[in-house]
Amino acid sequence: MNETRVLRLRRLSAVVAALLAPVAAPHAAFAQAWMHDHPGFHHEQDRDRDRHGSWLRPGDLLLSTTVFPSDANLVAGVTQLPPGCAGNACVTAVAGGEYPYVFNNASVDGNFGITSKIELLELDPDGREVASIAVPNSTQPGVSAQADQMVTSFSSKSELALNLSPDGHELSFMGYEAPVAALDVSNSNTPGVNDSSNPLSTPAYYRVIARVGADGRFHFTRTNAFSGDNGRAAITARVNGVDLAYMAGNSADSDAAYIEASGAQITPASALPESAQQAQAPTPVGSFNVSELGLSEKGDTAKDNNYRGTAIEDGVLYYSKGSGGKGVNTVYFVDTSGSACASSASGSAGGVGLPAAGAMLPTQALGGGRFGVGNGVLQPLNMCILAGFPSALNKGNPNPMHPFGLWFANDHTLYVADEGTGDNTYSGGAYVNAASAQGGQQFAGLQKWVLNPRTHAWTLAYVLQAGLDLGHPYAVSGYPTGTNPVAQGGTGLPWAPATDGLRAVTGRVDDHGMVTLYAVTSTVSGSGDQGADPNRLVAITDRIDATQPGTQERFRTLRSAAAGTLFRGVSWAPRARGFAFGR
Repeated sequence: MNETRVLRLRRLSAVVAALLAPVAAPHAAFAQAWMHDHPGFHHEQDRDRDRHGSWLRPGDLLLSTTVFPSDANLVAGVTQLPPGCAGNACVTAVAGGEYPYVFNNASVDGNFGITSKIELLELDPDGREVASIAVPNSTQPGVSAQADQMVTSFSSKSELALNLSPDGHELSFMGYEAPVAALDVSNSNTPGVNDSSNPLSTPAYYRVIARVGADGRFHFTRTNAFSGDNGRAAITARVNGVDLAYMAGNSADSDAAYIEASGAQITPASALPESAQQAQAPTPVGSFNVSELGLSEKGDTAKDNNYRGTAIEDGVLYYSKGSGGKGVNTVYFVDTSGSACASSASGSAGGVGLPAAGAMLPTQALGGGRFGVGNGVLQPLNMCILAGFPSALNKGNPNPMHPFGLWFANDHTLYVADEGTGDNTYSGGAYVNAASAQGGQQFAGLQKWVLNPRTHAWTLAYVLQAGLDLGHPYAVSGYPTGTNPVAQGGTGLPWAPATDGLRAVTGRVDDHGMVTLYAVTSTVSGSGDQGADPNRLVAITDRIDATQPGTQERFRTLRSAAAGTLFRGVSWAPRARGFAFGR
């Protein structure tokens, strides 16, 4: 860092301290004034240089992106999948390594995936790029196999959610300690958990939690959690002076040996280099089962703990479940009081409730470390459904919700991103179920939930969809046109993607009660893996106290991913300690 930049940082610290001492300035006015007075603090020309010591600009957004690797080494009709297979366990690749045709290999290898590098785009609130931060990976000069590094699985649509810590000073997300262009990593075992039921014989890879502060520096924490599955989201919080990471991810089948390695997990965050860390054993922090609702379901009961998103609000840890034929797609919380969702004295079923007043974040493993698996169920059960949210089994439910990202505007207003059904039935120039509320899409988009103080339950106020153009294909420059040919392992459906709903969401409320919300779209298409579709960053403005959408309220597209690039998570940039914004 040069002397001029050091002096500028010192002056910034002094200015911020002076401004914040007498009064907490409103976010919008403070941020606007700060950026006006410091136009040279952070320039786009920073994007390609070493970002260590380069501070993020207050009030900017971060968008997690991933770029398809140029060296995917597959040959159609030759390469044997999955990697490391032998004999009858092998299948032959139906497509080479060219994007997006390569993902037709998912038709023969159900675990097919390719790791790819991660970048965080720094954007101003209008979606204009300010800078980009490359997460260390094996393709960067000087990054050795022993150096800190992290990748994602390119087509794993549920990965790379971005979550700010409750104090706003640290951003967290999950990936893998693996090289770029490695195959089938998202279903590999971890080095410390050899799940013998896993059909893959690929090398074992640690899952990794990344943390980044306002200074742009990364810290990584290895974990053995999610062996055979993928970690999807992480959020860190400092509790009693200890940095704890809470994770959300997929859950193993009920007959697997290590279901306690999945679902909702907790681990201390590490400040050591990856190579110096001794990754802890998986440590579940929560568990839910439909038996809490007085219901029963045969098979795969561990899938009740198949989580997509996570959030912390007012000392409570929340999770969303939005996929799978088993369990309940809904919003959950971890009950640290032990009484928020218990069965009533009258004998009615439990499993539904509101967090207890003064609830505290969990700081240790499920059951204080005394957890176990019985009949395919991880016990004890300490999670429950947030009152008012769906509590009916997915099985037999014709229109379940598909919640993903969670963002609390205040203690009684919650926005939930719903990614849609994922059904790519195509007719008449559109993906018909995606475009039709009657086809199960009445919940897709952005749901607004409001806490009713009289009923002590959350109520769905409305769903924002206008402007998303659900189910209608859009063109992407450089992306194939026409249909994905069946003769080449394809689907026989159009390549062109269409928006199916939303995954990630964040927002900010201004002094006038207007909330601006940012979200990342999900897609449907004829691709071999819809998770590989180029998608969009969208925004919308809503009145926080409204009970129905405004007549002119519509999503607008801020950025569209190019062919070979995907958007995943969105969050506000972490702020330096001592620098305070409002919600």
